Amino acid sequence: MPRAIVLANSEIGKESEIIDALAKFKEIEETYLVYGVYDIVIRVNSETMEDLETIITQKIRLIPSIRSTLTLIVSGRGK
Repeated sequence: MPRAIVLANSEIGKESEIIDALAKFKEIEETYLVYGVYDIVIRVNSETMEDLETIITQKIRLIPSIRSTLTLIVSGRGK
């Protein structure tokens, strides 16, 4: 089951709006508001790599208040 961590930069003050929009997607397991280089951490789970690509490119990246993303494809399970 493919997984990814997506790090997102948002427009200032739009973080809560983005987190609310992400909550509508069943593939999003968790979201975190963070401080630092990125504003939001998104944990994504999908059935196939093609589905993973679609959720990232056609759902997450198309949220208007997201300025940029960095995707980390998970290659193994952590503790």
